[in-house]
Amino acid sequence: MRRFVLVFTTVIFFAAAAAFSSQRALLSDAEVRQDDQTPQSAARLNNEATTFQFAIVSDRTGGHRARVFSQAVEQLNLLQPEFVITVGDLIEGYSEDAQKIVREWREFQSYAHKLQMPFFYLPGNHDLANNYLDQVWKGKFGRRYYHFVYRNVLFLMVNSDDPPGKKEGEISSAQTEYMKKALGENAGVRWTFVIVHRPMWSEPTVDTNGWLEFEKLLAGRSYTVFAGHVHSYMKYVRNGMNYYQLATTGGASRMRGVHYGEFDEIAWVTMKDGGPVLANVLMDGIYRENMSRPVTDEGAAPPYPSKPVHPAGGKILMQGKPVAGAYIAFITAGDKKDAVHADAISEPDGSYQLSTYGPFDGIPVGEYDVTIIQPKPFYDEAGRFGPNQLPARFGDVKTSGLKGVVKPGRNTLNFNFEP
Repeated sequence: MRRFVLVFTTVIFFAAAAAFSSQRALLSDAEVRQDDQTPQSAARLNNEATTFQFAIVSDRTGGHRARVFSQAVEQLNLLQPEFVITVGDLIEGYSEDAQKIVREWREFQSYAHKLQMPFFYLPGNHDLANNYLDQVWKGKFGRRYYHFVYRNVLFLMVNSDDPPGKKEGEISSAQTEYMKKALGENAGVRWTFVIVHRPMWSEPTVDTNGWLEFEKLLAGRSYTVFAGHVHSYMKYVRNGMNYYQLATTGGASRMRGVHYGEFDEIAWVTMKDGGPVLANVLMDGIYRENMSRPVTDEGAAPPYPSKPVHPAGGKILMQGKPVAGAYIAFITAGDKKDAVHADAISEPDGSYQLSTYGPFDGIPVGEYDVTIIQPKPFYDEAGRFGPNQLPARFGDVKTSGLKGVVKPGRNTLNFNFEP
C-alpha cells in the first residue's frame, strides 16, 4: 500500500511539473526571458493581440467644479489608455451668447488638446440645448452621431438629443436608420459598445424617445452601453447586457461618495476576448510617481442660485428600532416653482443627514412633505428600487402624511413608524 501511494504521488508530481513546464513554454514563446528556476504562477501573460484599454469620461456640466476635468486630462496621460471617449455635456451651454459659447469651447478644447491619445467627441444636452448650439457643434465637429471600429469592436456614438432642444431628448428616425446600416455592415464584430449621453431606457419618455426601436437593432449581439447625464453611478441589466450610467468628471454633484453614486471618475475599460472588464477609477486615487496630484488652473462655473441651508437630520425608527438603508426625501410643500429637494440614506443606526446642494450641507428653512422607503435590495438589476420594506403609504407624497419643518439652526427630525 505504501508503495502504491509513493508511485501515485510521483505520478502527480511529474504531471504537475509537466504542466508547469508547458506553461513555461507558453511564456517563453511570448518572449519572456527567464531561467528554469523562475517562480511564476500558471496564468497566461495578459498580452493577447485582441486586448486593449480605453477610458470614458463623464459629464462636466450643470455647474462644473474647479480643477476637475482638467485634472482628469493630466491623469489620463498618466494612465495611457489607447483612446478616450466622452458621454457628452462638455460645456455649460444653454445660451445663444456667441462670445460666451466661444469662450466655453475654447476652454474645454484647451484641456482636450493636452491628451496624448485620441479623444472621441459626443454631444450632450448642454452642448445641443438649442439650434444655435447645434450649428456651433456642426461647424466645429461635423457629425452629431457616428460609429467607428477598432480591433474588430464596433463603437456606436449615439446622439440622445436629435433633434436638439427637446426637454427629454430623443433619437431621430434618421439616426436609427444610420445605426441600422452601421450594425448591418459590421455584423461580424466581436463586441459592440453603445455610447450615449442620456440613459434613454430609464427616462419617462422611453416609449416614444426612440430608444426601444434602436435597442431592437442590438438584439442577438454582445454589447455594452455607457451613458451619463444623471451625475450618479448606476448599473442596469437589460436584455442580459450591462448598461452603465456613469457618475461625473467634474460636473455638478453633491459628492456624497460611493454609497450615493456621487463621485468623480474615469471609467477604465479593458476589452478581452470574452468581453469587456470595467474598472471605475476614482480620480482622488490617481497620483504621479512622486505622489503629487496634478494641479490645474481650471475655474468653476458661476454657482446656481441657492438658498441658505441649515443642518438637518435625525433617526428613522420602526417601533423604536433603527431602520437602516431607508431613503428619505424632503420636498417643498405645495407645487412651487423654486421647490427644494433634499434627501439622505439612513445608516445602520437609523440616523440620516440631509443634503441639498453639497455633501450633508442641510436644507433651507421651510415646510416640507416627507417620503420614506426602505428598498431591499436598494436597486434591482433594472436600476429600480427593490421591494419596499416599509408601509407603501409612506413612499408617496400624496399619502405619506409625513411633514418636516426646518427652522434656523440645527434641526433634529425623527420619524418612528408603527406597522
